[in-house]
Amino acid sequence: MTERKNPSPDEGVRAAQRMREEEELGLRRVDGWLRYLVPAVALCWSLFQLSLSSWLILDSTIIRSIHLAFALTIVFLSYPTLRRDVKTPGLRWLGEKRGIPVPDIVLAVLAALAALYITIDYTGLASRIGRPITRDLIVGVFLVVVLLDAARRVIGPALPVIAGLFTFYAFFGPYMPDFLAFKGVSLSRYVGQIALTTEGIYGIPLDVSARIVFLFVLFGAMLERAGAGRFFIDLAMSLLGRFKGGPAKAAVLSSGMTGIVSGSSIANVVTTGTFTIPLMKKVGYPAKKAAAIEVAVSTNGQLMPPIMGAAAFIIAEYVNIPYLEVCKAAAVPAFASYIALFYLTHIEASKLGMQGLPRADLPRFFLTLRHGWHYLLPIFVLLYELIIPRHSPDLAAFRAILTLAVIMLLQHVVTRKNSGITVVQGLTLGFLDLVSGLIAGARNMVSVAVATASAGIVVGVVTMGLGGLVTEIIDILSMGNLFLMLLITALACLILGMGLPTTANYIVMASLTAPALVTIAEWQGFAVPLIAAHLFVFYFGILADDTPPVGLAAYAASAIAKSDPIPTGIQGFMYDIRTAVLPFMFIFNTDMLLIGITSFPLALYIFVMTCVGTCTFVAATQGWFLIKARWYEIILLLGVALIMFRPGFFAHYIGIDNHFLSYLVGLGLAGGICLLQWLRMRLRATTETESAR
Repeated sequence: MTERKNPSPDEGVRAAQRMREEEELGLRRVDGWLRYLVPAVALCWSLFQLSLSSWLILDSTIIRSIHLAFALTIVFLSYPTLRRDVKTPGLRWLGEKRGIPVPDIVLAVLAALAALYITIDYTGLASRIGRPITRDLIVGVFLVVVLLDAARRVIGPALPVIAGLFTFYAFFGPYMPDFLAFKGVSLSRYVGQIALTTEGIYGIPLDVSARIVFLFVLFGAMLERAGAGRFFIDLAMSLLGRFKGGPAKAAVLSSGMTGIVSGSSIANVVTTGTFTIPLMKKVGYPAKKAAAIEVAVSTNGQLMPPIMGAAAFIIAEYVNIPYLEVCKAAAVPAFASYIALFYLTHIEASKLGMQGLPRADLPRFFLTLRHGWHYLLPIFVLLYELIIPRHSPDLAAFRAILTLAVIMLLQHVVTRKNSGITVVQGLTLGFLDLVSGLIAGARNMVSVAVATASAGIVVGVVTMGLGGLVTEIIDILSMGNLFLMLLITALACLILGMGLPTTANYIVMASLTAPALVTIAEWQGFAVPLIAAHLFVFYFGILADDTPPVGLAAYAASAIAKSDPIPTGIQGFMYDIRTAVLPFMFIFNTDMLLIGITSFPLALYIFVMTCVGTCTFVAATQGWFLIKARWYEIILLLGVALIMFRPGFFAHYIGIDNHFLSYLVGLGLAGGICLLQWLRMRLRATTETESAR
């Protein structure tokens, strides 16, 4: 009988890394001269985008078409038609992963030309708006088809299916049942709206992707290539590793710092989880819980301003408010969610009776900071540019990238004595790191560009006249009940998000449900700010990343932890219940979004009260406060959370008109539970001491 070998600890890390590479770089691994083709295109794309932020001035429509052309080219060169291998003679190129078949090269060229058609015939199309000629129709239909195929290759079939259903509905609406009936559109109107104007594929989402999102994704990719990911982890471990459940707390902090510049849950899992998951297992966390904690914190990284998974910029455009206002509205829920995650890791550590890591096993804080402080400089530049002079996001990102580029070029020169290299060798290594970062940033952008362009098809169909009909349908399904409508919207976001990237999910759901939320609330005499509706949709789109059975972040984390992905995803979602509650709360308590709040002390006060609410909610759902909670304490903890989340409701219920008094009642109740558990702890300790005697 052959003895079964245990898998190597590195196998899970490699599996997670492969998942990330497949998501960001495609499935093909090409040898020979062709291996330089995609990196060359990606490098040109990054240089083009940087030029737009410095010296190159082009019309917005032209920028969008060139942006899409680069993305489509990389897709058809990097992703095979089919993910599985094809054995049929003559069709093997459909699954080719070791080379770039000629049909895909031809398709890449034709797709790029179709995307550029609006630029190539810019004057002609402008002169015949609403009256497309046969050539326009052929190119427009071809662009829609290849774009949906590109989306299928990169992000799976969900988005093409959704866009296809909306397209079908646009043409066959007149034949639907009465309550679903739509007047329908002609082929010329459909193509004109979707592919030949800025109302569909070339709409606002693609514009934001081209102007802003690319630079932030590029900044994140370059920062990782420079070595900042490991620095964030070491810094977090040096600060928190010695505390109870220290590696889990370090995972929360490092993923939060990584999430500031990263828009991908899987990227966060692989970057931080590679180090933190094994350490969590070392101090006593079960594999499933170690992976689930990493999934929860990495998913929540997309909530963190200033990038928020690239959706912050699109939200600003849709809601028509300054970008900093979006960050301001998102700040309290995002940071409160992270504070609750710290507390959750502490609860799990307390349940398991674990301690932190020995100080000798941890990096030294000041030594770590001295060796990596330069990685913080570009982030400070970015935040300074956004907050103090309030420059545009693209200009702020460009200047942060320039700062980071200088650091990447010189960091090997500065540390050459430790590495034993010359100045020229150091500059060469720095230049290669810089080029690698530029290529990685462009390749990471492919899924975002394709997703935003494809989601534009759905948006374009909705703007043809479906918006009012969608509102009526949602009103019928929810029977006019706002809370039921919120549940329906949340469930739809979770289901769609299983197959869509966060940004695409947000765009689709925001175009369908966010205006309906506001409208139906107005019908009931309840005011829902538009930013609250958009953030509601955004939050549940993010939660789909750890929702079984598809949550890719859970699969990546479970590969590292050697745990079952489905239970890991379920556990991660249970940890994220506090994040699922927050959107419902800020719909009814807009103070949490700091809407109309201009006083910093008042904003800080609201933040602290929200943190108390999230932490008591976590304690109730985990059945543990200072010690294991009894059933009546769980009910009381839920009551504290409700008071903190909705002080106005509680104040109205007991007949007072002061939110401050509501908060005092909640704090007093939390303090009472804390005292009760502390006394029980003391009594238990005394009893154990007497028994030991």
